[in-house]
Amino acid sequence: MGARVGLWPFTIGFLALAVASVLAVIGTVGGLVGIILARKRGLASDLPPIYLGTAVSVLILGVMGMQFNAASSVPPIHNISTDTDDPPQFVEVVALRGASSNPLALDAAQIAPLQKEFYPWVEPLVMRASTGDAFQKALGALEDLGLEIVATHPDLGLIEATDTTFWFGFKDDVAVRVQEYPQGSIIDVRSVSRVGQSDLGVNARRIGEILSRISGD
Repeated sequence: MGARVGLWPFTIGFLALAVASVLAVIGTVGGLVGIILARKRGLASDLPPIYLGTAVSVLILGVMGMQFNAASSVPPIHNISTDTDDPPQFVEVVALRGASSNPLALDAAQIAPLQKEFYPWVEPLVMRASTGDAFQKALGALEDLGLEIVATHPDLGLIEATDTTFWFGFKDDVAVRVQEYPQGSIIDVRSVSRVGQSDLGVNARRIGEILSRISGD
C-alpha cells in the first residue's frame, strides 16, 4: 500500500514482501516449535497467541505462494494483443506512460507463439453489428469494468483506456480498435503493462473480460 500511495517505489514494496515472506517462514517454524514445547510442558495458557502468530504466518506464506505459482505458470510477457501482426496503436496514452515505462513495440515473433499456447482466448471478436454500435459497446464495456477512459477516436474506431491494479497501483494501458468486417465489425483489444517483465497473466485476463463484456457472454 505504501507503493500504491507513492510513499516509495514499487521495488521497495517488492522488497518488503520478500522480507515479510522470510519472517513468515520463521514465524511458522517458530510457531510449530512453540506449540510442541507448550504442549509438552502443559502451558495451555500460552497456546492461543502461538496459534494466532502461526496462523498469520501461514496465511502470508499462502498468499505469497499463490503469487509465486501465478508467476511461474505464465510466460514473462506484458504486451498482449488479439492482433500481434497489427496491434491497436496508442495515441494519447503515449505521453502518459513516461520515459521509464516499458516500450510499446510488440515483438510478434516472440509473443504470438506464447499467446497461442497460454492464452488461446486472446483472439479478435467478430460481431454482427455496425462499427458505430460495436464502438459504443466497447466503450460501455470498458466503463463497466472500471477502466479510466483516456481518449476516444470514433474516426479511427479507437478507444484508449488505463486500468490501475488494486494493491500496487500498477497502470496497464488498453487500446480497443473497431473495424469494418464482412457483415459486421471486428474488434481487437490490446493491454500493455507500464512496468515489469511479467504481468502474471493480468493483461490476457483483462482482454478476455473486455471481449466477454462486449459480446454479452
